[in-house]
Amino acid sequence: MNKILVIDDEKATLSMFRLMLKAYGYTVFLAENGAEGLDIANREKPQIVFTDIKMPGMDGFEVLKHLKKNDPKTEVIVMTGHGDMDLAVKALNLDATDFINKPIQRNALNSALNRANDRINLSEIHRNHITTGRSDEAAILNIYGNVTASSETSLTEAHQKITEQGANKILLHFDENASVNGAGIAVLIQMLTDCKKKNQRVAITGLSDNFKTIFDMVGITRFAKIFDNEQESLRHLSEKS
Repeated sequence: MNKILVIDDEKATLSMFRLMLKAYGYTVFLAENGAEGLDIANREKPQIVFTDIKMPGMDGFEVLKHLKKNDPKTEVIVMTGHGDMDLAVKALNLDATDFINKPIQRNALNSALNRANDRINLSEIHRNHITTGRSDEAAILNIYGNVTASSETSLTEAHQKITEQGANKILLHFDENASVNGAGIAVLIQMLTDCKKKNQRVAITGLSDNFKTIFDMVGITRFAKIFDNEQESLRHLSEKS
């Protein structure tokens, strides 16, 4: 079972994480500040780290930078307050892989853990996180794992492949545990801009609620509508524009 580190200056939050994560069978490490958290991370090498953003001294952004510099594969999930989505976007720009709102809800925590573990397992098995497919209504780009700057080549090649096959309707189908960092958002916007130039209609499905909110905030929904399931997406694409 994975090691998990939780960094937060609120003792009540740390106690809650300890109880829930140990019940799930994780090896749990706790830190009350950023410096202590980095010491534990350097020593124990946790695969998953939850860190609060707003902490005295070293804040969560600095913690995130150091963690990713030391091990880019670390799943760093930042904790933000409701209404602090701008902080979540900033964290994604610094290569956080996910975020969770405080106060922490069990369902949200379970979803974040499932997404993190899925990405960990996927990165060990698959190198190509983007595949192509086809339905009667549209070409499909299936997107898995973490979408980052390194995804640009595979995403561009996949888009070029379906374009050469004559696709004018495209479904971006994200795995439910996919993550998109700041650089990945830029890559997607560039691809969607190219789609618009080619008069290709695009719909998006499969995103977690977290990333639906982020995509709307950063303007991706200006290029493509987001739907809850594949059937709705394909029905939208099959309609006359």
